[in-house]
Amino acid sequence: MFGTHSLGLFAATVLVVNATPGVDFAFVVTRTLQAGVRAGLAGAAGIGAGCVLHAAAAALGLAALLAASAAAFSVLKWAGAAYLLWLAIGMLRASARPGEAAALDGPALAPDGSAPAPGGSGLAPGGWRTFREGLLTNALNPKIALFFLALLPQFIDAAAPGKTLAFAFLGGWFAVQGLLFLVALVFLVAPLRRWRPSDAWRRAFQAGAGGLFALLAARLALSERP
Repeated sequence: MFGTHSLGLFAATVLVVNATPGVDFAFVVTRTLQAGVRAGLAGAAGIGAGCVLHAAAAALGLAALLAASAAAFSVLKWAGAAYLLWLAIGMLRASARPGEAAALDGPALAPDGSAPAPGGSGLAPGGWRTFREGLLTNALNPKIALFFLALLPQFIDAAAPGKTLAFAFLGGWFAVQGLLFLVALVFLVAPLRRWRPSDAWRRAFQAGAGGLFALLAARLALSERP
């Protein structure tokens, strides 16, 4: 289809990639526990939109630029690490304030630990903010762009007349399958919110989430271009 092959193997590979804990996995889990199903779905949708951007970049050859240019890779890498660190600092600041540590039965918090403004439209209180956060955590990760560049050609026929279309098809498949996995993850994690933990536990959770995102930021910052 569209010059591709071995789509069953491709689907299995995507499933393994999605199920491997990383930034996207951690983001969806923490946002679901902090603010519920709609916030988790908003984050998953943002990550899905980021995957669409990476798929478009691979199809247009922009991912090849990251693979060839150390400077371009470094710029995107440091931007992504800085954004993850900013999210981590917001979580850690929130964990230091008793009663404000992203209660698991409360609304989503802003990255700086403050409560969202009342009202608003769309996905949920803070939902568009969470969507943007998911989008940026995914789109600013150059490793994902290079992963697309390394993975997709393996499932494109060498003689395919329209390789751009093949890239777009496989990238779209990856984005849709990844989104479905994250949606399932949201509903799998959501029942944990029925437990009403103490404020100390909530603060510990927020601090742990902040530490995890700080670790992910450091891991991205220290990563080398393949």
